[in-house]
Amino acid sequence: MSEQARRRPPKPYRRPQKDPVRMLAFEALRAVDERDAYANLVLPPLLRKAREGGTFDARDAALATELVYGTLRRQGTYDAIIAACIDRPLREVDPPVLDVLALGAHQLLGTRIPTHAAVSASVELARVVLGDGRAKFVNAVLRKISRQDLDAWVAQVAPPYDKDPEDHLAVVHSHPRWIVSALWDALGGGRAGIEDLLEADNERPEVTLVARPGRATTEELAGATESLPGRWSPYAVRMAEGGEPGAIEAVKEGRAGVQDEGSQLVALALANAPVEGADTRWLDGCAGPGGKAALLAALAAQRGAALLASEKQPHRARLVERALAGNPGPYQVIAADGTRPPWRPGSFDRVLMDVPCSGLGALRRRPEARWRRRPEDLDGFAPLQRALLTEALSAVRVGGVVGYATCSPHLAETRVVVDDVLKRIGGAELIDARPLLPGVPALGDGPDVQLWPHVHGTDAMYLALIRRTA
Repeated sequence: MSEQARRRPPKPYRRPQKDPVRMLAFEALRAVDERDAYANLVLPPLLRKAREGGTFDARDAALATELVYGTLRRQGTYDAIIAACIDRPLREVDPPVLDVLALGAHQLLGTRIPTHAAVSASVELARVVLGDGRAKFVNAVLRKISRQDLDAWVAQVAPPYDKDPEDHLAVVHSHPRWIVSALWDALGGGRAGIEDLLEADNERPEVTLVARPGRATTEELAGATESLPGRWSPYAVRMAEGGEPGAIEAVKEGRAGVQDEGSQLVALALANAPVEGADTRWLDGCAGPGGKAALLAALAAQRGAALLASEKQPHRARLVERALAGNPGPYQVIAADGTRPPWRPGSFDRVLMDVPCSGLGALRRRPEARWRRRPEDLDGFAPLQRALLTEALSAVRVGGVVGYATCSPHLAETRVVVDDVLKRIGGAELIDARPLLPGVPALGDGPDVQLWPHVHGTDAMYLALIRRTA
């Protein structure tokens, strides 16, 4: 070192600058990781607080949302890329460091943010939340990642399709291998269909509203927001430009709500299924959080029928009460266990049992769920699903109809459950659900129905309609 260099005073320490957008995104990811929180529940209050504090505008909120959801959706792919850029197993990297690296990887590989800005902003975030020492590690890893685009990285880290198709698809489309396998089994067909489905899981879903019949109209909702008509449900409106549904008057008043079109179709199909005899008593046996119950209650009110909405968890029962508040027809909300129900057998003309499940049909909306679920989780749901369907068939009278629904296409939660219960109890038969979803294409061979994100633009809802015969 020269004498001049030795005499040069050290650069003054520069304090790291907090970037509100990236700080908020990091905070949301930590909540998802540490508390098993869901991003769709964590993010809105964080954004609201930031807007109220005057630190966020609409563009900031949009970027923060993209950083959180984009990182979660592509987490598996980014983990594989990060692993290729470090000299230790990924499990030995502290989770907060991995969150910063994944946020940086998404900015580099999944957005149009310039490379230098993505790296410098991520390093600055690391300095704030991790300290200067670990920020150097983040800087080194992100500079390695920045040398290639996403396609080049995927070609490097994913195994060849012809050697291991499921593992290839798992890395390329950022799903656990077991979920790829399960979805492929449920979907059937070749490579193109499963790739389309996995890619649809990684796309941001539209916000879909429901105009509860007799209380709001699609015209009213369309006039309140930039929108497109629903694809299949006559009560659906799709918010074309996103936005805040809670700002719409009809939504604030409970006359309309946010509800995926697949969920609407399930309720409509049950409501329109032919029953023999009276049609005055309806049951939603797993009603929380209340979307289907609110649509059923509105339809029931138009026909002079009464709805009983039952939900085991008291806090979810309160959500159902809120969703049904103001419904013009008779209804009741109770907190009750559908496997040990307080109602008498044969009490209802129509019964919906939308059972607890793995949620693999809603990975577009809850991308973090794919990393939390394990194959053994299905073993825990199976007895409950069978018990609920059995009680639903007990609750309906002869000639009435039960709708068994899941937000999962996994065969172990859909057809296997229905087949097992029907073989065991007797006195019930499947009816063809397809004619009750008019205009909806590609519904398969029936009699049950499986919806798909890449085919129908909905969550992957499953529905079987069953008539009690004896």
